[in-house]
Amino acid sequence: QLQLVESGGGLVQPGESLRLSCEASVFTLNYYAIGWFRQAPGKEREGVSCISGNGGSTNYADSVKGRFTISRDNAKNTVYLQMNSLKPEDTANYLCGATPGFRQCVLTDKTYVHWGQGTQVTVSS
Repeated sequence: QLQLVESGGGLVQPGESLRLSCEASVFTLNYYAIGWFRQAPGKEREGVSCISGNGGSTNYADSVKGRFTISRDNAKNTVYLQMNSLKPEDTANYLCGATPGFRQCVLTDKTYVHWGQGTQVTVSS
């Protein structure tokens, strides 16, 4: 059973940065596309970014383009989400999901089979 553990969340001020990590307990992560999603209280889950298993394909939500960068280190079984220029509207619980996908990824949560518990990001002055 593939397990995912997110870390790196916290409380920051607007304009600051955070780097989230999604570590997977699997022998070969490069068969899996990884997606980052977020959910704020009272709102639907929103796709933030995803990366294919081989790292060659990425997607970003319009709201984070130019501010967030997704990357992966398959040797460490870890996917990262670098978040810069954070805004209050980025406040949410951030979760990562995994689904088989070597060359492509999509930002549709129904596609993802395995999920972590999430890490809270709060952006407030």
